[in-house]
Amino acid sequence: MAEKKPSINDIAKHLKVAKSTVSFIINGKAEAHRISKEQEQRVLNYVKEIGFKPNYMAQSLATGRSNSIGLIVENIGDSFFGPIALMIEKQAKKSGYRIIYSSTLGDTQAALSVLDLFRDTKVDGFIVAPPLHIEEQIKTIIDDGVPVVIFDRMLEGVETDYVGTNNREMVVEACEHLLKQGFQHIAFVSLASSQSQMKERLDGYLSCVGTCGQSPIVLEMDYNDEGDSRKKEIIKFLQSHPQIDAIVFATNYLCISGLEAIRELGLKIPEQIGIVVFDEHDLFRLFTPSITSIVQPLEQLSAAIFDNLLKRINGKSSTHGPNVQVIPSKLIIRESSIKPKKLRK
Repeated sequence: MAEKKPSINDIAKHLKVAKSTVSFIINGKAEAHRISKEQEQRVLNYVKEIGFKPNYMAQSLATGRSNSIGLIVENIGDSFFGPIALMIEKQAKKSGYRIIYSSTLGDTQAALSVLDLFRDTKVDGFIVAPPLHIEEQIKTIIDDGVPVVIFDRMLEGVETDYVGTNNREMVVEACEHLLKQGFQHIAFVSLASSQSQMKERLDGYLSCVGTCGQSPIVLEMDYNDEGDSRKKEIIKFLQSHPQIDAIVFATNYLCISGLEAIRELGLKIPEQIGIVVFDEHDLFRLFTPSITSIVQPLEQLSAAIFDNLLKRINGKSSTHGPNVQVIPSKLIIRESSIKPKKLRK
């Protein structure tokens, strides 16, 4: 006969504490219920000693909740999505929730499969940085009463909470900064994408150069291009447009490929070409010269994303309709966009 597995009730009896206390501690809600650190550690030590593993499926059937959240991003290894995912996970743990991750790499079919998997797992809510063409699936999830928060990019026609940043305004600010520094032929390197954040960044560039009478110089690249392929395409772009004296890169990974291309061409930053990039990366602070970046407020974004979802899950949202939050980014000016005074016209 198989040995009976210990239950929460068995643990509570052995430690002579309330069953609810054990449940709160196991589900990561000790702090929220003001359970002492000593008591929490005592329970966790015993749980580890006996090898207890909570049956989340049984809990889900009993409570109607799985205490889990599905987080779907473009690339969990990205320097934007990775930190945000980690921050959300930390907040979720404090509130007694587990995060289940998946990356789509921009693939619609992959996203649809993951959404179905998470629905079958009965997650209590979704946080999604959506690829294109998953609108109908997201609408179905919302119609089923499961909360969804979209972030980084919008989904047209989908009424749900959204958290993002001021893409258009920040690219305008970046271009205006380059113009004030005396750069006269600013190019924009982006992705060939109809996602809202990319369209907003391109629109900001076109608006700024149009206002000052410049002709736009744009390179749009395929998301699936590899690093070396990107580098070669940027080299070809710069060689075919020798008038370019500054570039705004729409993403950090495009900028990294661009820096490789610029180095291979022997161009000097910022004497011959100024650089601004949308989104931060550790490399940009360490690179010589340091790279001017539009820095997104990752902590504020992650806090707003999780706070919105948690309120929806608990029925405590202050808005009945979609809650749209746009949290401003900041232009951090570094050496790459400061043109030497002797070269300014």
